[in-house]
Amino acid sequence: MNKKEVKRYSLEFGKKEKVLNYACQTYQLSRPNKVGAVMALIRECQPQTIEEWEEWYLSNAYTAGKNAFKITKDSLQELGERLFEKITEVVIPEWQEAFSQLTKEDCINYIYNLTINRTFDGFLREKSVVNDGLAKNFPQIRFEESSAELDHAGDIDYLGYISENRAFGIQIKPVTAKANFGNYSVSERMKASFDSFKEDFGGKVFIVYSLDGEIANKEILESISNEIERLNAL
Repeated sequence: MNKKEVKRYSLEFGKKEKVLNYACQTYQLSRPNKVGAVMALIRECQPQTIEEWEEWYLSNAYTAGKNAFKITKDSLQELGERLFEKITEVVIPEWQEAFSQLTKEDCINYIYNLTINRTFDGFLREKSVVNDGLAKNFPQIRFEESSAELDHAGDIDYLGYISENRAFGIQIKPVTAKANFGNYSVSERMKASFDSFKEDFGGKVFIVYSLDGEIANKEILESISNEIERLNAL
């Protein structure tokens, strides 16, 4: 049986794709607070053609957040112009400086550090957050590491079991990964993963930030407590 060919509408940017993607992610120019929750929007629209989706998006899309505004072609163009400014004024100069100073020893040390040191740091961080933080705040919950076989394993670090079949998810991030964790927002792909987890286990996924092995965003504990009550009431 011949494999069905799926038509693709995405543009190809060749070697420029990496720098465009890097800058866009670094400066959060494709986040819901800039372009809206696009996956949720397209699922609401259920378009049959790309023209239908484009027209519906430009008629209905708003940015997420407190100061939400309607998205237009002009606002998307402005984001593209900001992306160009960031690449030409910040990214390229920074990369040129890095390229000029880069040595073989840097590359060797980076791979070793990434594999050994950072993995161990992350392991200790997760253990401390869960065992010394979450488990003590919620002694009635059974916390387990996410198994590699779990569909959402890449986005869920721990599961907090309410019962054998119901659980909420925990993703642990170091504060150092984002200078200000209040500015962090999950990607559309990760949102879809979190939604899928909720369908499977019933519970929400919470992002817990670690600072020196302790919970940095302590306000998340109240949200987790509310979720436990909701799940227990099901």
